[in-house]
Amino acid sequence: MNVALWTAAGLLAVVALTGGISKTCVPRERLAAAHGGGWTGDAGDGFVKSLGVLELLAAAGLVLPAVTGVAPVLVPITAVCWTLLMIGAMITHGRRGERAFVVLNLAYLVLALVVAVGRFGPGSF
Repeated sequence: MNVALWTAAGLLAVVALTGGISKTCVPRERLAAAHGGGWTGDAGDGFVKSLGVLELLAAAGLVLPAVTGVAPVLVPITAVCWTLLMIGAMITHGRRGERAFVVLNLAYLVLALVVAVGRFGPGSF
């Protein structure tokens, strides 16, 4: 169980890190032209950058507290926050008719729920 939770948290951290770097470093116009990034054309620069920072924090919060042993309860809390972020992403992509991204965000949401439930419950640190 522990290995599965670490794997799930690590996968989510990679997804969050990738998304966070792209949203904070890539110009919004380039993001808007990318597949699945059209929503950024309707959002302000500050909003997109803020989401990027939140994703970078999520990447750190899914792994670092457990690795360092400092406040490991932050791992499941971060997973719950990631779940909320994915609900927002699903709503955004759903409104734009991007069904494939809704399904992808749903998969990330389920993975985050597994981490949250596992780390709050039987697989806690």
